[in-house]
Amino acid sequence: MDQAKTAAEMAVRMENAEQVLKANNYDKARLVPILQEVQARYGWLSQDLISYVARAVGLPPARVYGVATFYAHFTLKPKGKHVIKLCDGTACHVKGSTKLLTALRTRLGMAEGDDTSKDGMFTIDTVSCLGACGLAPVMVIDSEVHGQVKPDQVDAILDAVLENDKNEMK
Repeated sequence: MDQAKTAAEMAVRMENAEQVLKANNYDKARLVPILQEVQARYGWLSQDLISYVARAVGLPPARVYGVATFYAHFTLKPKGKHVIKLCDGTACHVKGSTKLLTALRTRLGMAEGDDTSKDGMFTIDTVSCLGACGLAPVMVIDSEVHGQVKPDQVDAILDAVLENDKNEMK
């Protein structure tokens, strides 16, 4: 009885993945687009999702896991509602991106090594380059670019994001 319940629960959790797999004809040659769409629907690729996709396309889970860990745009951990991409390329680093990272971590109550705030609102991804060296130091929150950011501006920027969330809820 427990196995049947577990299978039924799994089917419900995997409904969006199943839709993606059907749309791609369960074609293992389309593994990357399948994983991209599954991640877009769930926000990340859990071990369950990777195993489910692997079985559905006829590949070993280790192979699917290998693809998911090879490409940087896949994530195996849940992300916050808002993703902050903080550039730490040469220009940004020289102009103070590490101070921005410290300010972000302090504001969000995140310890060294944490990448998502405890409330699940923000994830910080440090990236090698955002291609906006003229705006250094630069960070992108969701799709909004913030250039020449100073540590003392972090609170106002994050407050604006949170305020926007409140306004969208109304």
